[in-house]
Amino acid sequence: MSENNSSYIDTVDVSKAVSEESKKEYEAIVQRLAFAAVNEQRRSRRWRIFFIILTFLYLTPIVLLTVDLNDFDILKTEKDGSGKHTALIKMPGVIATGEKASAENIINGLQSAFEDEDTAGVILEINSPGGSPVQSSDIYNEIKRLRKENEDIPLYVVVSDIAASGGYFVASAADKIYVNKSSLVGSIGVRMDSFGLVGLIEKMGIERRLLTAGENKGLMDPFLPSNEKQKQHLQTMLNEVHQHFISAVKEGRGDRLKDHPGLFSGLIWSGEKALEIGLVDDYGSSEYVARNIIEEEDLVDFTPKDLLFNRLAERVGAAFSHAFTTQFGGNFNFM
Repeated sequence: MSENNSSYIDTVDVSKAVSEESKKEYEAIVQRLAFAAVNEQRRSRRWRIFFIILTFLYLTPIVLLTVDLNDFDILKTEKDGSGKHTALIKMPGVIATGEKASAENIINGLQSAFEDEDTAGVILEINSPGGSPVQSSDIYNEIKRLRKENEDIPLYVVVSDIAASGGYFVASAADKIYVNKSSLVGSIGVRMDSFGLVGLIEKMGIERRLLTAGENKGLMDPFLPSNEKQKQHLQTMLNEVHQHFISAVKEGRGDRLKDHPGLFSGLIWSGEKALEIGLVDDYGSSEYVARNIIEEEDLVDFTPKDLLFNRLAERVGAAFSHAFTTQFGGNFNFM
């Protein structure tokens, strides 16, 4: 009986030992799983922080390129209720949809300036190399309309660095144009950019396959030989648009233009030479014109300010439009 009890006790002790060992192993497994879960959370948190930082580094340059520091300039942008003022609209950069110098932006600014009962005169400050013929013409026509409806409010253009092509098209609608001696003015012409890669693709053994409905739908395709008939058609169209430009300048400038052989040839001149041949009227900055010509030195900025998100969206759309046009329709502008 004692032997049986002894065997029983030994069995119980072994079972307890096995149970204790299993329990320890179970606890160790639980601990390892817990530590693994914690480590996984830490890794996940690190990756999340990494991607946040990466996104920030990626977007920061885009934001910096998009944001205009002038948007945060509190000077000359708010009416102080002091009465008469000179309205200022800035027209910087390329004249095109989605840009600061788009017809929509500039026309909105001009309309707001003329509608303000305290506006004594308007200055359109241009720093543009040109752009869309249509948008330039729209701004030109709106200036003419506003001046006709508001005969007592003069509109002057001040050129900072450049008013060329479409930029000068717009400027010619003003009552007077003021420049710096070193400003660049003129380039009264039209251009269409294209290129030819026929010889290159032949050397590389590439076969061009283009399907069209309409014999001229592949107009000026860079991978096909130049078609003389199509080329002549485009030249005729460019000449027509050029004539629109010339007529607008002649209407705006009148007899102030001098008889110069290169006036409408697409050449560009310094402000000093532009004054000599009648493209501009005098030297002066926006401050000078406000103080000495309009005689209201208080400048109030009526340039429309876009929201950052809208500007980003418009630029993405404009970039897509530009890529599409370049690929399928060429690039036609006043630049």
